[in-house]
Amino acid sequence: MTTHDEDQTLDLLGVGIGPFNLSLAALADRLPRLRTAFVERGTSFQWHPGMMIEASTLQVPFLADLVTLVDPTSPWSFLNYMHARERLFPFYFAERFHIHRAEYDAYCRWVSEQLPSCRFGHVVDTVRWNHARGAFEADLSRVRVDGGVERAGRLFARHLALGVGTAPHVPDSLRPLAEDAAVPVWHSADYLPHREDLLAAGHVTVVGSGQSGAEVFLDLLRNRPVGRERLTWVARTAAFAPMEYSKLGLEQFTPDYTHYFYGLAEPVRDQLVPRQWQLYKGISADTLGDIQDELYRHSLDGSWPDVTLTPGIEVRSVRRMAGRLELRVEHTQQSADANLATDAVVLATGYAERSIEALIEPLTPHLVRDVAGRLEIDEEYRLVMDEEIGGSVFVQSAGLHTHGVGSPDLGLAAWRSAVILNALTGECVYPLPRRTAFTTFGLEGMRRSRCQSAVPSAGVHTR
Repeated sequence: MTTHDEDQTLDLLGVGIGPFNLSLAALADRLPRLRTAFVERGTSFQWHPGMMIEASTLQVPFLADLVTLVDPTSPWSFLNYMHARERLFPFYFAERFHIHRAEYDAYCRWVSEQLPSCRFGHVVDTVRWNHARGAFEADLSRVRVDGGVERAGRLFARHLALGVGTAPHVPDSLRPLAEDAAVPVWHSADYLPHREDLLAAGHVTVVGSGQSGAEVFLDLLRNRPVGRERLTWVARTAAFAPMEYSKLGLEQFTPDYTHYFYGLAEPVRDQLVPRQWQLYKGISADTLGDIQDELYRHSLDGSWPDVTLTPGIEVRSVRRMAGRLELRVEHTQQSADANLATDAVVLATGYAERSIEALIEPLTPHLVRDVAGRLEIDEEYRLVMDEEIGGSVFVQSAGLHTHGVGSPDLGLAAWRSAVILNALTGECVYPLPRRTAFTTFGLEGMRRSRCQSAVPSAGVHTR
């Protein structure tokens, strides 16, 4: 149920409607006694629209939808979406385990448009704790057609779920030109709106060795003239390396590994995450194969394509020079510098977690932080706060430092949502498996189901 009546108090208010909070909304919808609302600034669900390159696919199987790995009988599953759209038989014969990215986006939009708890075109400006009410107080604004915002009232909720997602990351040295609309330096998140400009540019440089960089490079390679490709692809990593995709390797994206990682000492976790970059920053082996195939096709006439692929490169700066762009680069292994002239740059430099500090600024005195000054997050994804705050603030995909590499992975979305709902209600509303991996991480043996250890928080409204 959703309500925007200031006289009523929600059990859960979700801020942001990306895949993770949408998963939470879908699973909460099966709990009719919960009063929930989820708000999103955008006018509709959109998932990385600038990277909807034709035929690009998810890097996780379709079973990693919003609900299936926790509740396969849910009406909000991907298979039920295909059934509702009368596409289940074509999907069956297509034998696709990894669906198109555009199809996943359409599926999520279908769910968001039917869930009564989802409200688009609204912004939560700030939240504070109302002691008298025993609930969080959230100021709400409405986004007008012209893009401006206007005051839209106030919501009260016993608990919050912050799913504000990530934002494109641009290194400080490259930010001045990337922020100048007149300069052809764009983050890969904005690739499609500028694709025609990039195809028309004399020379294009792609920076970054992850999946986004590989997909952008491949799309440009496929669509620029053979023999006149004029493409350069550089990356900091020592190689254009494949993502870890072995079956046992993928068990590091299980709840068992998340539990193990959470139990490690903070310094050990901080050392471990950078060393695991191939788990979440590598490139699909299929994409690497497609790139090699395309390069080979471009060399069928006996000449080499006009393409440069160089790993181990750090881009130190970029400046405008005689109508072009000049990148100052360093080869880290050779300790050698060079200048690279180009006409346009795509920065496939990843994403960073959006800060929630401004949104929850009134709660700052009550928040607990780790040695590095980061927000402490408990195992059930709650911000750790002092006892003056009677409700819980759950966070989505903000726990890389506490919950490990699975934090931003779609495959753990439904499981995390179930953990949150079990913790919020203090009940095992979604039973979770005792074991999820053949690998035993650590020496303490297997753990019990998380829903057995969910700690009750403030009461849930019962109608």
